[in-house]
Amino acid sequence: MPATPHEAGMIKHSLLAALLLAAPMAVHAKDATPAADPARLKADVEKLVSFGTRHTLSSATDPKRGIGAARNWGAAEFGRISRACGGCLKVKRIANRFDGPRAPDGVIVENVLAIQKGTGDPAHVIIIAGHIDSRVSDPMNFTADAPGANDDASGTALVIESARLLSKQKHRATIVYALLSGEEQGLWGGKLLAKHAKDQNWQVAAMLNNDIVGGTHGTDGSIVDNRVRVFSEGIRASEDLAAQLARRGIGGEDDGPSRALAKAAIRAGQQSPAIGLEVLAVRRPDRFRRGGDHLPSLELGYPAIRFTVGIEDYDHQHQDLRTDNGRKFGDTVDEMDFAYLARVTALNVVLASELAAAPPAPTSVSIDGAVSSNTTIKWLPIAGAAAYRIHWRRADSMAWTDSRQVAGDAPAELMLPGVIVDDHFFGVSALSADGSESIITFGGLPPAP
Repeated sequence: MPATPHEAGMIKHSLLAALLLAAPMAVHAKDATPAADPARLKADVEKLVSFGTRHTLSSATDPKRGIGAARNWGAAEFGRISRACGGCLKVKRIANRFDGPRAPDGVIVENVLAIQKGTGDPAHVIIIAGHIDSRVSDPMNFTADAPGANDDASGTALVIESARLLSKQKHRATIVYALLSGEEQGLWGGKLLAKHAKDQNWQVAAMLNNDIVGGTHGTDGSIVDNRVRVFSEGIRASEDLAAQLARRGIGGEDDGPSRALAKAAIRAGQQSPAIGLEVLAVRRPDRFRRGGDHLPSLELGYPAIRFTVGIEDYDHQHQDLRTDNGRKFGDTVDEMDFAYLARVTALNVVLASELAAAPPAPTSVSIDGAVSSNTTIKWLPIAGAAAYRIHWRRADSMAWTDSRQVAGDAPAELMLPGVIVDDHFFGVSALSADGSESIITFGGLPPAP
């Protein structure tokens, strides 16, 4: 019996994960990608550290030191990758002036983007991002050495490595690889990127923000090398009060697009066990009282999540380089774990690859079944969807437990006999012909304006 699209998708992701974690050599089989290379990731981080500081207020023109030199290097790396794939990446630099408490005289913030145009629906966009700027203890100190190895040369290297890997293949959706500036001064690179996405009418299906993704040691000496944290919002920053009350009324607090994207990251990890990472989906937008470059995307309604190490070492982030009473401080390369960073890279690649192969998620899913023993689910069809997967779960569960598939050319509705609407939650995802699956759209909410 031939595999179902879902089974085929699982097989595809298992094979992709195995290839990503194989020895770092080119794989020439069709639909295969080379491994995420820990040595290459380390070399990229070391190169970023070599610029001395990448503080947003540091020199934008010095050829060897400062944020400008680092951005030029990142753009050149994207250019090399593009030449290797026959010009598949368009390198673009976007900039704007920002001012605030951490830049009272104002500063030009520039992001470096590499855009791999989709072959099916170019307006359907997946973003993989990390911030290239760094800092020390004083966020205004732009002259001291600020290596920023884990925060966030790790995310920058991950973005560049993801471009190397994913550019080996064509994708239905457009993939944007983004190196962001100004994160440490006010999330300005994230704001610039989100505004650019809106101005370009990108239909962003996922913004994957990678910030502090290359370490396995905690401040207390603990080692966590088998887990990555993924942060996502519940109640949406982009919804007004009426929409938030509607979400509360239907019980959809745990099922906005950001949370659905986090659940897709869990799914990617489970379907790719060779990566060896548990996805710990933290149900808050970011770490406690902290923030990252995905937050501006959430404010504009784009599905966005943050990847961060399973445990943080606070002695080695946002610290001046020093030793106090035998205790070392500073964000340096020797404190990183590049085998771990390669695995986080692999997870990003697997997730982005699936979402870029899948159709967009349904824009609207309605449910009906009040005072009935049956529930009917209806959805708006999506161009390019080969099938839809209808998900449901008991209302006391956070994970989808049951599903049924409907062909793409069948009527866009399904009646579930004996499934009582009061006791269950529902959602619908769109599938491509090879089984790649979009994020899940929660049922029962009015479509976003």
